[in-house]
Amino acid sequence: MRLVIIGGSDAGTGAALRAREVAPDLEVTVVVADAFPNYSICGLPFYVSGEVPDPQLLAHRTVAEIEREGVGLLLEHVASQIDPAGQTVTVVDRRGQARQLPYDRLVIGTGAVPVWPDIPGLDLPGVFPLHTMEDSFLVHEHLLRERPESVVIVGSGYIGLEMADALTLRGLRVTLVGRSPSVLPTVAPSLGRVLEVELGRHEVEVINGMPVQAIRAEGSRLVVAGPAGFERSGDVVLVAVGVRPNSELAAAAGVSTGIKGAIRVNGRMETNLPGVYAAGDCVETWHRLLGRYAYLPLGTTAHKQGRVAGENAAGGEREFAGSLGTQVVKVFELVAARTGLRDHEASEAGFDPVATQVTIWDHKRYYPGAEELLIRVTGDRQSGRLLGVQMVGPYRSEVAKRIDIYATALFHGMRVEELNDLDLSYTPPVSSPWDPVHAAAQAWAKALDQRREAEVAAVGVGQSDQG
Repeated sequence: MRLVIIGGSDAGTGAALRAREVAPDLEVTVVVADAFPNYSICGLPFYVSGEVPDPQLLAHRTVAEIEREGVGLLLEHVASQIDPAGQTVTVVDRRGQARQLPYDRLVIGTGAVPVWPDIPGLDLPGVFPLHTMEDSFLVHEHLLRERPESVVIVGSGYIGLEMADALTLRGLRVTLVGRSPSVLPTVAPSLGRVLEVELGRHEVEVINGMPVQAIRAEGSRLVVAGPAGFERSGDVVLVAVGVRPNSELAAAAGVSTGIKGAIRVNGRMETNLPGVYAAGDCVETWHRLLGRYAYLPLGTTAHKQGRVAGENAAGGEREFAGSLGTQVVKVFELVAARTGLRDHEASEAGFDPVATQVTIWDHKRYYPGAEELLIRVTGDRQSGRLLGVQMVGPYRSEVAKRIDIYATALFHGMRVEELNDLDLSYTPPVSSPWDPVHAAAQAWAKALDQRREAEVAAVGVGQSDQG
C-alpha cells in the first residue's frame, strides 16, 4: 500500500513515522515544499536572535534520520493538484518539472500561512513575514548585510513578542505595534500589562490599539502609518499578525472546509473524501472543553494529530483526544502561559465564569531567589468546574510546569477545588507544601464563597426592605 503525505512539518513527519511503525512494509512518501522537513518553526526567533547559531539545530529529526525509518522524502517539491478519483497527487519540482504520485491513502499536512494584511507597502524591500525557514534566512541575511539599527514589528501576539525579545538581544531598537488593547491578546489584559512592563524594561516601545494602514519608504527608512497621523519608522519591518490554514489545495480537490477555511476532519482525522486524512495547522481542531471544533494552530497539536492520522492511514483505529489551547511564551525574563478558556470565551460557551487573580511566591520565601507568580483561575460558578488558567512569572519559576498541571486537570474535567487533592512535590527551593497550583485554587474557592455570601446577604436585605 502506498501512503503519500503532503507537507513535511510536524503533522506530516509525525504521520509518516507513525505509519511506518504501525505498518513497516508501507511505502511512505512525504512531499516537502522546501528543504527542511520536520524543522521547529517555533525555534525561528531563537535562530534570528543568535541564541541558536546553526539553523540545522532546529531540526526535530534530520533528513537522514527520517529516511532511516523507511520514509521517502521529496524535498523542494510542491503539490499542485490532488485527483481523488484517480488517487494521484501532481507534484512540481523547482525546475517546473511535474509528475504524478499514485496513492492508496493520502494525508494532507499543508500547515498554515501568514496572514498578510491588505495594506500598501508590504512588498517593499526590508518588509518581512516570519513563518518558514526561508523567511528566517531572509531576515537573518538582511540583518547581517544591512546591519539595521531599528525595527518595527507589526503584531503583538506570540511571534511579535518573541521577535521583540530576539531583535533586542541582537542590539536593535524595537517598536511593537498591535491592534489589541494589550500585548498577547490570548491572555487577560491585566497579564498583558505585566508583559508590557517587562518589554519597557528592555526599552521596547509598545503601542497598543493601533491598526496599521500602510507602510512606505522614506529614503533608507520604512515608515509604518496608522490612523490619526500615527507614524513610526525603522530600518526593518516584520509583520506577524497571525496565520490562516493553508487549505486551498485540499478544497480544490473537494475536501470540505469550515472554520476560517480549515479542513474539516472527524476524530480519526479523516476528511470527507475516502482514504484522505488531514492534520496540523490546516485543519479544524476538536476543543476538548468546548465540545466543538475550533481553529487552534499549535505545534503540539499538530504532532498529536499527525500521529493519529498516520496510524489510521496505516490501518489503525485511533482518535484524537482534543486540544485545550495550551500555550506558553518567553518574553525576556518572564514567561506567560495559558490553557482552557478566558472569561469571555467561557461566557460565550454558556458557562457562568468566576475568575480570581492572585500573586503567589513560587517557592518558600525564606529560601533565596523566591519570585512572584501571577495566576488567574477561571471556574464555573454553578458546577465548580475548572475552565481556564493564565499565568505570568519569571523564566526560572516553573510557569510551564504549573500550566501543564492545570492543563491535565482540564483534560480530565476536574473541579477547581479538586486541585487541592493533587499530590504535588515539595521542597523549599522549588515549591511550598501548598504549591501555587493549590494556593490559586484555594483563592478561587474563597472568592466564590464570599460572592455567594454577599448574594445571600443582598437577598436578605431585599426581603427586609419589602417587609
